[in-house]
Amino acid sequence: MGIGDVTEVTVGDCTDLHRLDTGMYDAAEYGAVYLLDDERPAIVDTGIGAEHERILDAIDDVGIGRDELEVIAVTHVHLDHAGGAGYVADACPNATVYAPERGGHHLVDPSRLVAGTKAAVGDQWEFYAEPKPVPEDRLSTYEDGDVIDLGAHELRVHSAPGHAPHHHVFEDPANDAIFVADGAGLWVPAIEEVRPTTPPPQFDLETCLADVGMLKSIDPSVLCYAHFGARETGDALERYETVLTEWVEAVAEKREAIGDDEAVIEHFAETTDLDAVWGERKARGEIAMNVRGVFAYLDGLE
Repeated sequence: MGIGDVTEVTVGDCTDLHRLDTGMYDAAEYGAVYLLDDERPAIVDTGIGAEHERILDAIDDVGIGRDELEVIAVTHVHLDHAGGAGYVADACPNATVYAPERGGHHLVDPSRLVAGTKAAVGDQWEFYAEPKPVPEDRLSTYEDGDVIDLGAHELRVHSAPGHAPHHHVFEDPANDAIFVADGAGLWVPAIEEVRPTTPPPQFDLETCLADVGMLKSIDPSVLCYAHFGARETGDALERYETVLTEWVEAVAEKREAIGDDEAVIEHFAETTDLDAVWGERKARGEIAMNVRGVFAYLDGLE
């Protein structure tokens, strides 16, 4: 399985659910979009705009007519999750884009999202496409506690603001699953490990840990990661609490020891093992972004 592949999700007792490998950053097993084939067919997240044709092909492959897609649900407005929303909406004329009340307006005017993303990802911006604005009359905003009814399935909205104030997860009770977005870290199936995601500028450790506690309280059988894929929950949430805390501590300790932020970034980029999974450029870029996010968090504590 690789970039562009659409796979039925059969983890746990999941039904009506498919996963697309979008090939984000030209890397396999990094970016996922999910399709729910229900009375109101839906996709969860849209990747970056450059991948929208793969999403449209996946909709076709699953057997959903483009005029039948009704729901484009984005967990938050970061462009690696919502950058394709305008493109997919343009090709699927009967679909409504569901986005968080806090931040949803940025999909109508994405100029600030573009500026913020360029600052966060640096030269990786070349993998992106300028987002297509979502028409205001095609946008429906949600907030914590809302439910997006699909028929046999529903997406129950839970705020998870540690990653960003506009970040949410979607619970699918019929599948006993949660679309965790960035709320449970990165699942790297090639090495079967959970890794941290701590991008600038709004990462907050304590709130992220509270978000994990919220996910544990729901106690789902399946976690559907945007990065990457579906897995049985097992000990993933407990493991992420440890991984995230140890990551922030490691960055703080190395910063204290070296006293040079760029040297700290280089240290962690040089020592990552993810280059064997995503390729050197993406792995180093991911690590650099996450270190900068921890810096921003630490600076906010001062």
